[in-house]
Amino acid sequence: MDYRIFPPEEIIETTVRLPLSKSISARALVMAYLTPGVVTLPADQTADCTDTAILRHILENPSTSTVDVGAAGTAMRFLTALFAALPGRTVTLTGSERMCNRPIGPLVDALRDMGAKISYTGREGFPPLEITGRKLSGGDVAINAGLSSQFISALMMISPTMENPLRIDLRGEIASLPYIRMTAEMMRRRGVEVVLERDSVDVPNTPYLRTADDAEPDWSAASFWYEIAAISAGWVTIEGLKQDALQGDRAVAQIFERLGVVTEYTDEGAELSASPELFSRLDVDMSDIPDAVLSMAVTSVMAGVPFRFTGVSALRHKECDRLECLRTELLKLGVVIDIESDNVISWDGRRHPISELPEIDTWNDHRIAMSFAPASIFIPGIVIRDAGVVDKSYPSFWEDLTRAGFRIVDAAVPVQPIEPEE
Repeated sequence: MDYRIFPPEEIIETTVRLPLSKSISARALVMAYLTPGVVTLPADQTADCTDTAILRHILENPSTSTVDVGAAGTAMRFLTALFAALPGRTVTLTGSERMCNRPIGPLVDALRDMGAKISYTGREGFPPLEITGRKLSGGDVAINAGLSSQFISALMMISPTMENPLRIDLRGEIASLPYIRMTAEMMRRRGVEVVLERDSVDVPNTPYLRTADDAEPDWSAASFWYEIAAISAGWVTIEGLKQDALQGDRAVAQIFERLGVVTEYTDEGAELSASPELFSRLDVDMSDIPDAVLSMAVTSVMAGVPFRFTGVSALRHKECDRLECLRTELLKLGVVIDIESDNVISWDGRRHPISELPEIDTWNDHRIAMSFAPASIFIPGIVIRDAGVVDKSYPSFWEDLTRAGFRIVDAAVPVQPIEPEE
């Protein structure tokens, strides 16, 4: 389905209930699976989205010999480690075409160093994988921490199954460190005392003692409502959103202050309101919050704020190459950004005229759809192609936009002019 988006006719004033964090949900499901006496978690403790549903289904149906995660990157990384650590089962782990082009070599190498039996059935360093589960040794292992924090989290979570305590030496710049901190804290809540240092992680091989309810609203999804508040000068209340959340993406609140959004936390959640104080330029290291790059980039260009974002190299290996796709789609809005390197993107204010209403390709990426939809506030009638991709993390996104006053129509249906009121 392709959607044509029109902005609210009045100033936005809305209340939103976000989906639960899929990052927390994925970790909670894996830890529950490894907790003695626990089968799974109640549905209300995990996110209601495609990625979480895929992982839950796989864990609840353990006898399948071929496991297809589709486009769920978190499931691919976490299940690679989990299946490698479960003796007595051989699994072929695969995914979508894009998934089979997302690198997994550093994780596989680290697992092999501990005795894992994993082979590539296609291209070296990429899924699909054939995994025969074994009791892993633990001990010291080194990994390049710059590609994906999920590699480190995957190793951490299976440590309770190992013969010896695990020490992970983190090499190079660490990508998305807050997600490693999240994993460590969730393990501590379940009785596994992780010690996280600047360049290492020590995890005992003690069993998980209990489950915990870590559920909280998804701060990554919140970034799109910060974007809407920023470029509409409206008011948005996000139920249950807390400043002291586990998620590192809570940092978007501080950064969006520079884009004119003030956050006030109450017992009900977070109240976002517009401020006339905008920074004249935005220079931010995004290495800890890469999922917010798209929403911040679109907000910045809509608000006319030049930016330079560093720490963006991980975006090359997401659902799409988000750097190239962001540049391609912003060109349709008349905005010319620069990819200075794999780790830096910038915009100096350059624009070019556009001659037609933009139609945004989403590249099978939920965050592209959600970050470009608010641009309809400045470009009424913008089209978002393959709008259903939001189901990956935020299935109710379009319904929430509609409740906020946006008008969303099938792009294939001719737009009827609005008749003036008598």
